[in-house]
Amino acid sequence: MSDILKIETEDHVSVLTLNRPEAMNALDYPLYMALEDAIRGSEARCIVITGAGERAFCSGDDVKQILSKGAPSTPEMAERGKKTGGLTPAADALLHTDIPVIAAVNGFALGWGAELAIMADIRVMAETAKFGEIFVKRGLCCDAPGLGRLAQIIGREHASELLFTGDIIDAARAKEIGLVSRVVPQAELLPTALGIAKKIAANPPQAVQALKAGLRETLDPNWRDVGKWAITEIRRLMATEDAKESAAAFLEKREPVFTGR
Repeated sequence: MSDILKIETEDHVSVLTLNRPEAMNALDYPLYMALEDAIRGSEARCIVITGAGERAFCSGDDVKQILSKGAPSTPEMAERGKKTGGLTPAADALLHTDIPVIAAVNGFALGWGAELAIMADIRVMAETAKFGEIFVKRGLCCDAPGLGRLAQIIGREHASELLFTGDIIDAARAKEIGLVSRVVPQAELLPTALGIAKKIAANPPQAVQALKAGLRETLDPNWRDVGKWAITEIRRLMATEDAKESAAAFLEKREPVFTGR
């Protein structure tokens, strides 16, 4: 078990806890790979994903370790990406698993943390949590889930507003637009998510998995095609002056100045 991803399983329900609270549970390459491996290797009947602490569910890519360096991929990450046609490997695992996934959003879900939340089948959000597809603020486009699933959940107009503005919304607004099914006090978040997970896990697992596979077959795009397009655009945008300025401004704690270059 990796220290950066805690895995606890009981009564056929696995709880995966992103465990980098000092970095607002931001994703670095080891955590991306640990998350992918946990999903692909799971034998649970339902998975709950949450973040350590109360401040953040997942704040997205680690700016210091990924975005400020132009996202230099490790050889292992590059090899994993080849196997998924460019789709982020952790996203590939989540989008193709037949195990139901519940996101217990305990704090900020930003960037790829927002993508992680919308890849879940069900989202439960703490009253104090916030959600933001902030890729545009980094001079980037979102990953495949934001393109292929956000509009599916909340409609094209709401999705367009979140993606184009990069606004961060609170739990009340998330509930209002249908992004989450339940908003609860922080203390009730995990018990609520686990209550739903246990109901799912008590049902015949093959029937549940068939239902999830059926939803994917009828509603989802070809995720690897979308992922290939998205990673091509993300790499192109990472080389722009605006993307570099965004990362520099974040680290220097100042407002960025974008030039369109």
